[in-house]
Amino acid sequence: MSETNNNNAEGSSSSSSNPGCRAGKASNSRGQGILPKEGERNVLITSALPYVNNVPHLGNIIGSVLSADVYARYSRLRGVNTLFVCGTDEYGTATETKALQEGLTPKQICDKYNRIHAQIYDWFNISFDIFGRTSTPQQSDICQDIFKRLHDNDQLVEQTIEQLYCDGCKKFLADRFVEGTCPSCSYEDARGDQCDRCGKLLNPVELKDPRCKVCSSTPTVKPTTHMFLDLRKLQPKIEDFVKESSHKGLWSSNAIQITGKWINETLEPRCITRDLQWGVKVPLPGYESKVFYVWFDAPIGYISITANYTPEWEKWWKNPNNVELFQFMGKDNVPFHTVIFPACLIGTGVRHTLLNHISTTEYLNYEDGKFSKSRGTGVFGDGVRDTGIPPEVWRYYLLANRPEQSDSIFSWEDFGQKNNAELLSCLGNYVNRSLKFVVDRFDSKVPPIGKLHDIDNKFIEDVNKDLTAYLAAMDKISEKEGLHIAMGIVQIGNKYIQDTKPWELVTEDKERCGTIVSLSVNLVHLIIAIFEPFLPSFSDKVRDQLKSEPHQIPSQFKPPTLAPHHEVGEVNPIFERLEKDRIEAFKEKFAGDKKGKFPAELKTGKILSVAPHPDAEHLYILQVSMGKDKRYQIVSGLREFYPDSAELVDKNVVVLVNIKQSKFKGALSQGMILTGEQASADGKLRVGVLSAKNPEPGLNVLPSGYSYEKLPKYDTKKFAQLDLVVDEQGFATFKNTRLEVERNLPDGSRDYLIADHGVVSGKVK
Repeated sequence: MSETNNNNAEGSSSSSSNPGCRAGKASNSRGQGILPKEGERNVLITSALPYVNNVPHLGNIIGSVLSADVYARYSRLRGVNTLFVCGTDEYGTATETKALQEGLTPKQICDKYNRIHAQIYDWFNISFDIFGRTSTPQQSDICQDIFKRLHDNDQLVEQTIEQLYCDGCKKFLADRFVEGTCPSCSYEDARGDQCDRCGKLLNPVELKDPRCKVCSSTPTVKPTTHMFLDLRKLQPKIEDFVKESSHKGLWSSNAIQITGKWINETLEPRCITRDLQWGVKVPLPGYESKVFYVWFDAPIGYISITANYTPEWEKWWKNPNNVELFQFMGKDNVPFHTVIFPACLIGTGVRHTLLNHISTTEYLNYEDGKFSKSRGTGVFGDGVRDTGIPPEVWRYYLLANRPEQSDSIFSWEDFGQKNNAELLSCLGNYVNRSLKFVVDRFDSKVPPIGKLHDIDNKFIEDVNKDLTAYLAAMDKISEKEGLHIAMGIVQIGNKYIQDTKPWELVTEDKERCGTIVSLSVNLVHLIIAIFEPFLPSFSDKVRDQLKSEPHQIPSQFKPPTLAPHHEVGEVNPIFERLEKDRIEAFKEKFAGDKKGKFPAELKTGKILSVAPHPDAEHLYILQVSMGKDKRYQIVSGLREFYPDSAELVDKNVVVLVNIKQSKFKGALSQGMILTGEQASADGKLRVGVLSAKNPEPGLNVLPSGYSYEKLPKYDTKKFAQLDLVVDEQGFATFKNTRLEVERNLPDGSRDYLIADHGVVSGKVK
């Protein structure tokens, strides 16, 4: 879909003569020409469809679209017939909620944010063949066709469930449109899907005193019927698919692990319809007021967006013998692409193109916390352009820090260092000095290559060794490694120039000097190609200065690739230094609502086991996972308040890390589990651990808007002096600011710490 087009119309983008480039924008015309070719390798690439109701931050960008773009460009530059599709995911409750917040219709919200996304990706030089959207007639047609085939093949089951109905709004209420009192902790503003106070997962009908979020009236419970995808029936075929695809294809390790957890358990039927207005209508009698659940229709968006690109879309999506499907996403999207979407396609009985290769990332965090649009923390796509830093610098930094195996961090200090030391002093310097030498000493004409010396042959040999490694890395979608190797090739070029000293030879032996300079410039010609997947605008600028034509990435470096006496154009530096004061200004600008330093290091932990202390009847010895195979032994006085130790096992807790290790009755304690303590009316002490909803251990915990202050190890008395309390709603706070886990929950909400056992208005210890 074009970034300037707001209608539910078809769209495609035009290709250019550059083998690695596609226009980033999609136009309105259908039927443009990239189709699978018989007898050739055909690659279909998708990046996870960004949800339309937000602005992507740098973590979103590297997690899917940028990573997919690098591989798409690489694939084209290796001569592979390639199609790259993406678009905004536009249906569902979140869109209706956002529309309500902004006073717009869902359609207007989608038009607004589709345009924002398209503009951001265009600035980042993302080379989609089409960037579309899911709110199109093609989406409805294909979704409904897949549904009918599943229905006809008896792959669906109908179930009646109870749901809240609002007489004022005349509709059933989705989870996010219901609020009420939590049945577990009596919190009065619990959401229909989860209580923010105690963390309990809820069904809307469980709420006490429920109210409609739109009109505040009291809804009633009514039965409603929905269709479920019978994953139990499809499980054997899903398991066969996963086994074959993960064995033959390229699957990220976290994709294998996450998928394994799903299919190693019995898959339950999954609801695929919702009582909503904004979505694809369900083509079934009695379902006229229902639409498909967003998780069902969103992956089908890949197919419908392709159908907006070409009427011959089936040649891509119903051609498993002749098309390889590569899919890029963050790890939270894995099961929808490795289990549910394939199940939907397999259940139709039609031979669809199924996932062959999946590249998933971990998370990119921001400085000492996380990205937050509401607090202005971190760099979002709509703020990148305003920095004045060109897209090639952003692309380089994100790809050099791509979180392939573990989480990574965006740091402004590191950003400046990589720009100055790697892009400016290494890559930019090599290109500039090589081309500048031709302009200044050879009248802008690349000299011919004369007799090769041993050092020249060694130079070519070293380049080819790294080029082979580069191709191997890129073929297996190890993009971070590929970029590192490409920079290594530049370093080979810099070393060659330093060792041969052409500036000394230019007056003594100009022919020999010409050979050195020509080999160096021919390496620049190679650099244009190998960096184009990562830094296309850089390659374009160098190509303009070199006055060379677009060319593919070769399997070998065989100079000369430029004809003798090839003319070089005007040469100018491509990168500029980022001074420290400018970096500090950006760090301050994007710091958001920073309130100061928090003087304690808190992290999430998961209790693995609990055992009574053999020599102290009031103590437990706990084994606590702290993430990344790190485990703490903690001795805690929780035994009196949790007499049933099973209540603590598997609990997500918060651990004070920077505390002095101590021994209690001979047992070493490596940390302290935080609790809330409240004196009850009868004088007894009520104690409950502080609990997080995010099950991942090792995540930072901070008050909103604060950053860490590195301090010496605490003892318990010093820690008790901090202004940490449990408020009247049970939330842990520091100076009236709630403590939260650094990573939002999957629905985007913040993961605040809640005191267990209903502790309120107490002290954190």
